[in-house]
Order: sequence, then structure tokens, then C-alpha cells
Amino acid sequence: MTKTHVSPGTPGSGPARRTPGFRAAAVGAALPLVLAACGSGSGTAEDGTWAPTEAIEITAPAATGGGWDTLARTGARLLEEEGLVDQSVQVVNKPGAGGAIGWAYVAGHGGDPHKLFVTSPPVLLVPMAGNSDHDHEDFTPIARLATDYMVYLVPADSDVETFDELAAQAESGEFSVGGGSGPGSMDHVALAGALTAAGTDPASANYIPFDGGGEAMTSLLGGHVDAAVVGTGEALGMLESGDMRAVGISSPERVEAVSDVPTLVEQDVDFTFDIWRGVMAPGDLDGAQVAYYEELFAELMDTEAWQEESARLGWTDAYQDSEEFGAFLDDTRDEYAEILTEVGLQ
Repeated sequence: MTKTHVSPGTPGSGPARRTPGFRAAAVGAALPLVLAACGSGSGTAEDGTWAPTEAIEITAPAATGGGWDTLARTGARLLEEEGLVDQSVQVVNKPGAGGAIGWAYVAGHGGDPHKLFVTSPPVLLVPMAGNSDHDHEDFTPIARLATDYMVYLVPADSDVETFDELAAQAESGEFSVGGGSGPGSMDHVALAGALTAAGTDPASANYIPFDGGGEAMTSLLGGHVDAAVVGTGEALGMLESGDMRAVGISSPERVEAVSDVPTLVEQDVDFTFDIWRGVMAPGDLDGAQVAYYEELFAELMDTEAWQEESARLGWTDAYQDSEEFGAFLDDTRDEYAEILTEVGLQ
């Protein structure tokens, strides 16, 4: 079974990348909507443009050290360092329930243009499993930024050398695999899909959920689980330190940042899985506010600093503006429904 949910572009060449002149044109087109909002966007100028009037807050719906936290903190730091914002950018962590705690927090700030959150497949998968009161339609898509992949980790001294060996151990039910998302969500689906492709019944695996990939790796280091499945960017520090080894990666081809890690496909496991990463906001933002943020993140991605960080973290640029990202989310939810059914998680 091969499932690839995104066809990522090459770095810097994501679809419909905006030019610096886009914001003025987009805001001009959105002006009637802004005027109709009747003051809903504090910070809206007479010409219809909008800019933040207070600190921007980016929520990472997980504990520190995971993929959401890495994206939020990298984005916040570079937005300030590159001088792209006049206000400060703050990161808050709202871990729990596979992301649902953080989404509930953001949903409680409907219409607030100073609240953002980072997102990835769990915003679709967790609600599909019935574990969140909010789904992606409750929020405003801002931009898709990048694509990452999953790595399958074991301790450096583990006897497991290949993904087939990991699958064989997992089939026993006594070999535990930690992940940074809840049952039926991203990490679990990435494990279950790979195990199915390797000829192992995913229901036999002992999957242990944690609040983020950082916690899953901490548990692996402590010997509390036997393996872990997390995003490549999350695992780089542990791989570089030599504390862990990756026995496979879910990319269609090898990733430069971890070029020594074989793909699942190379190991005759016909499965790929990519982690799209993006930014969303509370519901009910107006056109000028959306235009400000989608162009802001497009400008961020054009900086050399972002390109260097992306390469270091193993990310591939895959920009989509608000409208494109919203359509992508709708389509991807349908794809995930098929995968969950195929691996017996729905």
C-alpha cells in the first residue's frame, strides 16, 4: 500500500508563492468585506490594510520539543529576527488530548487576529476519531508552509536494525512503540500504515501515545518504550547525538538532513507518509487580516534564514495561501478517511 498525501515542491518553489506586491492587491480586493466587518479588525487602516496592534501569539498544541513546538518557535524567532513584524511574537504551549486542548483554547478566541496556531495532520485525524470538539472548519486557514516525514526510531543499542525487524517485534504485542499523537492520529496512522505494508497486523502493535514527539523520545531514552515514531525534524537532535537510530523514514526518497536513513520503500515496504505543516487562526478573521498573515509567512519563507532552518530540520517548502490551504484540508480529510478504513482504525 502506498499513500502519499502531499506532493511537496522543491525548496522555495511552493505553489502560488506570493510576491511582495500581493498584500496590497489582496487587501484591495477584500476591502468591501473589511468595511462590512464594521470595526471587527482593530488595526485596520483607512486604505483597508491591517496590521497587528499587539503581540502575536502562536499556540503549539503540544508539549515542548515536538514538531508543533519546533515550527512555532522557529517561525516566531525568525519573524522577529528578520524584521518582518513590528510586534513581538510569543509562543505558548497547550498540550493534551492530541492537540484538542490547544484547539479549544484558540477556538475560544474567535475573531481575534492576534492568535495563531501551528497545525499538521492531527487537526484532521483527531476530530475524525471523535476526540475533539473542534475540527479544521472551526478555524481560519492562513498558509501551508512545509512538508516533513516520519522516522521510526530505536535506541542506539537496540538489536533492531531494519523496519522489517521492528515490524516483526511489534507483531508480538510485547514491543511498545511511542508516538506524539493519540490513537488513530498522525503518528499512530504512520505506524499502522507502515506495519500493514510490511505484512503485520497493526492491531497487534502496542502503540503508546504521548503529548508530542518530544515526550515520546524522552520515554524511549528512558527505556519506557522500545521504539518511537516521530517527525524527522523532531528527531534530528537525538539522531545527531547518537542516542537513537532511525530504521526507516516515510519519504519517497532519502532526505538530505538524514541521508543515511533508508526509506521504507527501499526496504520493500510500500508506504509513504508526509507531514504537512501550516498555520491557522481562530474563526471569523476578515479578509485584510488573512491577507496580512498569508503574505507575512510567504515573505518569511523567502528569507535565507528560513531556507537554512528548513534544510537543517529536513523540511521541504510547500507554500499554499489561505484559500488553497483550505481546499487542501478538505481534500486531505477525505484521503485520511480512506487510510483509516484500510488500516482498521475507523
